[in-house]
Amino acid sequence: MALTKQDIAERICSQLGFPKKQSTEITENLLELIKSTLSAGDDVLVSGFGKFCVREKNERKGRNPATGKDLMLRPRRVVTFKCSGQLRNKVNGK
Repeated sequence: MALTKQDIAERICSQLGFPKKQSTEITENLLELIKSTLSAGDDVLVSGFGKFCVREKNERKGRNPATGKDLMLRPRRVVTFKCSGQLRNKVNGK
């Protein structure tokens, strides 16, 4: 089961004692801050969690899987995530 924005807001509410409306606003504002930082081309580093990076991808050849027709894919930016060693150890039960 995936962790949703609503789940995060509820945990902020129950664990930190904020009212539900304020917890929802905190969650929304945090995610908007991350999105705006990434869209500006900057990286987001969360110590002990990981780093979100924006990478530039060049134009490249691709193929339409439905028709098999070759085409050129436009240059674009993508977001990558590299987890921290602490997160990796926690996920692996170390």
